[in-house]
Amino acid sequence: MSAQGDEFDLSGKVAVVTGGSRGLGRAMVLGLARHGADVVSASRKLAAGEALAEEVESETGRRALPIACHAGIWSDCDALFEKTYFEFGRADVLVNNAGMSPLYPSLPECSEELFDKVLAVNLRGPFRLTSLFGARMAASEGGSIINISSVAAVAPSPVEIPYGTAKAGLNNLTLGCARAFAPKVRVNCSVPGPSLAESSKAGDLEACHKKAALSIPLGRGGEPEEIVAAALYFASDASRYTTGAILKIDGGAVYPAA
Repeated sequence: MSAQGDEFDLSGKVAVVTGGSRGLGRAMVLGLARHGADVVSASRKLAAGEALAEEVESETGRRALPIACHAGIWSDCDALFEKTYFEFGRADVLVNNAGMSPLYPSLPECSEELFDKVLAVNLRGPFRLTSLFGARMAASEGGSIINISSVAAVAPSPVEIPYGTAKAGLNNLTLGCARAFAPKVRVNCSVPGPSLAESSKAGDLEACHKKAALSIPLGRGGEPEEIVAAALYFASDASRYTTGAILKIDGGAVYPAA
């Protein structure tokens, strides 16, 4: 437990977030910094990461380091790992948040390039980063790795099958690495459901509200801060006896896989 008795206090910790410059990743970076962590925001667009770093440092006083990184490129993952340890000398939390789910006209028309790109960003990158950071954490003071999955892993729609396949692999990666890096490193997974913010991009916001009210038991889509709250639990001492957990955060939208 932290010296202050606050189990969610991340003071003195360094947290790395992929896909960290916008959307859920941005919320993760801000949330971790607000709880005391220095943060590394990894994203493809360095300018967006630099703008967020200025905001983080101005608001929280924590150090924020933007690093250009394409999570689907193996060498970029290696560089992210090396730069983090060069700048901070440690990493205590890794959030594998970067993801993508491009549309395709039909399954036969889903190209090899699209399929490979989706698997690379959503699964290959987290595998490489978890392998690197997990081994280093296990050899030092330990840490926490948090994978951001999706309900598509257990209930994919016809328009997100490659994405759901990759996220199912991410769930499996969580379970395997929780054992591989125990007892010093905890590896857990959040499984977000429908998000109003994301759903509204594809259509009318009012229609999204109506659909959520009918299809989600809690009657609404999720908010970024609700996923961030789970990440704070996994990142902090509050989850010190939790590893290999796959936590569904979807308002009851889907049932777990049988």
